[in-house]
Amino acid sequence: MSAKPEHFDLILKPVITEKATMASEANAVVFQVRRDATKPAIKEAVEAVFGVKVKAVNTTITKGKTKRFRGRPGERSDVKKAYVTLEEGNTIDVATGL
Repeated sequence: MSAKPEHFDLILKPVITEKATMASEANAVVFQVRRDATKPAIKEAVEAVFGVKVKAVNTTITKGKTKRFRGRPGERSDVKKAYVTLEEGNTIDVATGL
């Protein structure tokens, strides 16, 4: 399966946080994805772009907070994250990039 341009549009960026690092110990990688992305589409995109076998995809939508920007109230945008569990023996090094 070759990577199509829409696969690159679906996965926005890897999430590098303490929680995501803990998930990587359980053979999982966390990506920020488009809000309209579905689990089968995320699985297909990750398998095509990184050349790995995906075991499961869990998604979560983090609602945007109200924060203050330069003294004015503002709203952070909602973010959809995908926790992608890989099959045994497959790894993705998010620190190096594509």
